[in-house]
Amino acid sequence: MMNREVNKQYSSGEVLAPPTERYTVLGWLKKNLFSTWYYTLLTLVTLYVLYAVLKPTLFWALKQAEWEVVVVNLRLFMVGQYPADQIFRIWIALHLLAFTAGLAWAIWLPKARRIGAFLLLIPLGLAALPFISGFSRLNWILFDIFALAGWGLGIWKPKAMRRPLIWLLLAYFPILILLILGVEPILKIVKTNLWGGLLLTMLLAVVGITVSFPLGILLALGRQSKLPIVKGFSVLYIEIIRGVPLVTVLFMAQLMLPLFLPPQIKIDNVLRAMAGIILFAAAYMAENVRGGLQAIPKGQHEAAWALGLSGFQTMYYIILPQALRNVIPVIVGQFIALFKDTSLVAIVGLLDLLGIASTVLAQPEFIGHQREVYLFIALIYWVFSYAMSYASRRLEVALGVGER
Repeated sequence: MMNREVNKQYSSGEVLAPPTERYTVLGWLKKNLFSTWYYTLLTLVTLYVLYAVLKPTLFWALKQAEWEVVVVNLRLFMVGQYPADQIFRIWIALHLLAFTAGLAWAIWLPKARRIGAFLLLIPLGLAALPFISGFSRLNWILFDIFALAGWGLGIWKPKAMRRPLIWLLLAYFPILILLILGVEPILKIVKTNLWGGLLLTMLLAVVGITVSFPLGILLALGRQSKLPIVKGFSVLYIEIIRGVPLVTVLFMAQLMLPLFLPPQIKIDNVLRAMAGIILFAAAYMAENVRGGLQAIPKGQHEAAWALGLSGFQTMYYIILPQALRNVIPVIVGQFIALFKDTSLVAIVGLLDLLGIASTVLAQPEFIGHQREVYLFIALIYWVFSYAMSYASRRLEVALGVGER
C-alpha cells in the first residue's frame, strides 16, 4: 500500500515529503496538525474542547453511572421476551453466522488477518465480562471456534469452497427464520410477539436490506423503461413513497393492510412492519441505483450492442455492475439509515431495542436511569453502523472505486 502511494505520487510529478514525515509519528503530526500557525491553533482548540467534553463524561461513566440497569436487563435488551429455554436456537444461528463469516473472510479477504484477529478478540472480551453467565461465556468461546473453523476450511481449499459459500450465504437467512420461529415438531413455535430487543431490530434491518435491494433495482430499471405502463407505475410508486415519512408507512402497514385482505387472513404485526420497511426502503434504493445508471456513459451501451449482446445481457453484465459499483457509498449509507430507522417500530407497539428501553425504564427500581439506558443503546447502534461503514470502505478499496 505504501509503495503504491509512493509510485502514484512519483508518476504524478509530486514532490515527496522527507522520510521522517512519511514514516514516523512525529513527522505525521507535524505535517497534518502543526504545519502552520493556524493549524497549530486549530489543533490546540480542538484538544481543549475534547478535554472539556470528555473529562466530565468519563467521570460520570466510570464513577457516577449506575450500569446495573443494563446488567440486570441484558437478556431483555438482546432478545426481548424470547423463551429462556429456547435461547440455544439463537446461539446456533450465531455459530452458523460465525462459520460463514470465517469462510467468507478466508476466501475474499485472505490478507486481512490482523483485522480478523482483532475481531476474534471481541467475543473473547465479551466472554470475560464478570456478569456474563457460564452458558453465554461458553457460547462466545464457541463463536470464535466456529469462525476459526470456517476460516481454516477456506484457507485449506479456497477454490473448492467458493460455490458452497454462495449457497450458504443464500440459505442462511431462511435457516435463521426457521431457527428463531421454529418448525413443528422439531422446534417449538415461538410467536413473534415474544421477539424483541436487538434480535427484532436485526431481523427488521436484515429483511429490509435484503428484500429492498433487488426491489429497488427493479424499480430503477422500471423508471428507465420505454414501456409507458412500467415506467408510469415505477415513477408513481417512487414519488408517493418518498413523499411520506416512514412512520406513516408503518402506520398504514399496521392499520390499513388488513383492510385489503380477506377476513380469514391475518398478518402478524412483525410481518406488517417488515412490509412497511421494505416498501419504504425500496423507493429510496431505486433512486440511488438510478443515479448510478445515469452515470454510465452511453458508449458502454453502444459497445455492448456492437458485440451482439441483447438488452438484458447488456444491463446484467455491463451496465448494472458498473452502476452499483459507483453508488456503493450511497447504498451503504441507505443501509445504515434503514438500520437506525427500525427504531420507529416502537411507535406501532413492537418491542425492538428502543421499545425494550422504554420497558426497562418503567421498572420501579430503575426509574430515572435514562442516560445509562440510552447511552448503551446508542453504543449498540454505533457499533453496527460503523461496521457497515468499514465494510463499505473495504469493498470500495477492493473494487477500486474512484481510482479506475
